[in-house]
Amino acid sequence: MTTAMMQTVIFEAKNGKMVTIRPAQERDAEQITTAVQEIIEAGQYIQKEEPGTIEEEKRFIRSVEKKENMYVVAEVDGEVVGIARVLRGDLQMKHHTGMFRTWLISKAQGMGIGKRFMDYTLNWCREQKLHKLCLTVFASNPIAYELYKKAGFHEEGVMKEQANLNGEYVDEIFMAIFFD
Repeated sequence: MTTAMMQTVIFEAKNGKMVTIRPAQERDAEQITTAVQEIIEAGQYIQKEEPGTIEEEKRFIRSVEKKENMYVVAEVDGEVVGIARVLRGDLQMKHHTGMFRTWLISKAQGMGIGKRFMDYTLNWCREQKLHKLCLTVFASNPIAYELYKKAGFHEEGVMKEQANLNGEYVDEIFMAIFFD
């Protein structure tokens, strides 16, 4: 399934705002890099130290399309407030797996978007006949951890004190869900 064939989902968030989840497009690159900068400055949960350039983001969006991976944005009032993506294993022997990443800017958290991203992602994985979806979550992020557990993810391992967030060492938890 190509990115163009991925569906758009519109729903009402817990705060009454309308949210659109749709495939990322090159025109989103500037808003995505701005949002990444905000998350980096908050010092939480994103595994980047600086956003890419707008051109790098555009290239990434094109590569996701070409490789038939998933990359969607959540949009509220015309603003990109989060992303969800699945990158398949590049090697043929790992093409049945995907790595999931997601983030939401602070003002979009608690609106139910994370759960909708998860539903969208799991449906996409089933449609694509992925066998396994993997992710990592920091132990200091219990809201995300619980969301993943409720969605059916199981722990596969823990890397102790793998990250230093705001001066504290935190464990990184590897989780996965199987579809067959």
